[in-house]
Amino acid sequence: MKLHELLVAILFITQIGIGFLGNFFQLCLYISAFHSGHSLRPIDSIFVNLALANLKVLLSKGVPQTMFYLGLKNFLDPFCCKFIVYLQILSRSVSLNITCLLSAFQVITINPSNSRWSELKAQAPKYIVHSCIFCWCFNLLINFTMLGIMHNSRFMSNNTRWWHLGYCSVGSPNSFNASFHVMVFSLPDVICMAFMIWASAYLVFLLRSHHQQVQHIHSHNISPRMFPEIKATHGILLLVCTYVSFYSIDSILTFSSFQFGKYDSFLLPTAQFMASCFPAISPFLLISYDSQLHRYYYHLRCKKNSQ
Repeated sequence: MKLHELLVAILFITQIGIGFLGNFFQLCLYISAFHSGHSLRPIDSIFVNLALANLKVLLSKGVPQTMFYLGLKNFLDPFCCKFIVYLQILSRSVSLNITCLLSAFQVITINPSNSRWSELKAQAPKYIVHSCIFCWCFNLLINFTMLGIMHNSRFMSNNTRWWHLGYCSVGSPNSFNASFHVMVFSLPDVICMAFMIWASAYLVFLLRSHHQQVQHIHSHNISPRMFPEIKATHGILLLVCTYVSFYSIDSILTFSSFQFGKYDSFLLPTAQFMASCFPAISPFLLISYDSQLHRYYYHLRCKKNSQ
């Protein structure tokens, strides 16, 4: 094993460890608060599903790449390789959809009660769980097409094009047009990204309008209830900006590496690392900005001390 490979493996292990601990701690807070009789907010369902999707991204992308850099080359058989690639695509898509859902819910929540969103604002919390389930089911089904393409390549020899991932190789027919596939299957992702950017811009507009309305009002006349909402909105804006940045870099690097058709020692590992950055960072952003999570933590800590 070369020194640079060992350093990269340590980098991946650190990223996976930090991300796993952050997402697991966040999940434990929600589960413990729920079991202790604490009433959870509707948006907490989105955070729970986002944490689950993040864990799947870290495990499916980070672990195989780490094992590769520790010296295990092409250690996955064809079935396991297809399954890992399927999990990577699935978890990446679900993470994007859940983050998009989070942006949509925050846009509806932060709007004033007398706006045109008022009716939707009252109904939205009822459909959050159903929307999260739909995100998982939709991506489970739509990504089965990728499994079919990879399965057919198993029975081909000269007519097969191989993409080498380092820890395994994925084949597809030569007739398979990667550019066309990216255009068709990335369409839902592009729509989600466009909506998230629009939602972020709209949230900035709402916050600016609110600031202009209250800047001449003395601080003790401002409703205290608005401060946690604005702080949470700032956190979600930062979350979305972080996601869009890492997702864009990951998409460009991944597509470039697949266009070469051979394993690139820089492009693909960098893309895998960038894809795992958001799942590793997001729980700490949410914990920092979500005051309700702080209350869950202090409530459970006081309950444990009293016992």
